[in-house]
Amino acid sequence: MPKRFVFTIAFVSWMVFITFSSLYSFEDVDPPSFEIPHLDKIVHFTFYFVACILGVFFLRERSRGKLQLKKAVLFMIFGTILFGVLMEVFQYYLTTARTADTLDGVANTIGSISGGMLMKCYFSGKRRLKWQF
Repeated sequence: MPKRFVFTIAFVSWMVFITFSSLYSFEDVDPPSFEIPHLDKIVHFTFYFVACILGVFFLRERSRGKLQLKKAVLFMIFGTILFGVLMEVFQYYLTTARTADTLDGVANTIGSISGGMLMKCYFSGKRRLKWQF
């Protein structure tokens, strides 16, 4: 497998995983015996945090570095937020066992923005957490 497709495969696989996890009914699965408060929100945050990071790498890989980091980050933040909103809408209209949750959408959005901020700060050459464009 050529190195130039690593992030493409990783990003597409991650998005398929998110889609499956968002739309599949896990009714027959026994939940763990321990309870972690707001675990589902942590999972949503993590899904979209990773999606945004992989998405930025994917865009840079596909453009062979010609797409500016700023544009790649902004595109992925908005793209993953839109994808998260669509998943919540699909849960509401297309599934019977899943429900849409506004707070899941908020966790998705915060995860996307956090992933984008991490990419921007890490690759901007400035190692401080300051959002600048």
